[in-house]
Amino acid sequence: QVQLVESGGGLVQAGGSLRLSCAASGSIVSIGVMAWYRQAPGKQRELVATITSDGSTNHADSVKGRFTISRENAKNTVYLQMNSLKPEDTAVFYCNADIRAGSTWSYRNYWGQGTQVTVSS
Repeated sequence: QVQLVESGGGLVQAGGSLRLSCAASGSIVSIGVMAWYRQAPGKQRELVATITSDGSTNHADSVKGRFTISRENAKNTVYLQMNSLKPEDTAVFYCNADIRAGSTWSYRNYWGQGTQVTVSS
């Protein structure tokens, strides 16, 4: 059984910083692309950033220059460093990953449970 567990969310003032973490656990053989998504109240879930197993990254235009995705393969963990936070960044942030686990040969997509980030003005 594979699980993704996020941590690091909370309440912060505009201009502040937070660092989200997401650790994958279980009978993991390998992890492919890892990503962060977010969903604001009344809005669709949107992609924030992705990182491949070799460290190539992409960030949404709305967070470029403010957010940075990174990962520690040895710890099966992905991070999202968020700086210069704005009230419009308020959302539930979800971790997502393609994981090969157990005796399977294919990758399966997994989601974390989400962590709330609230930015006050």
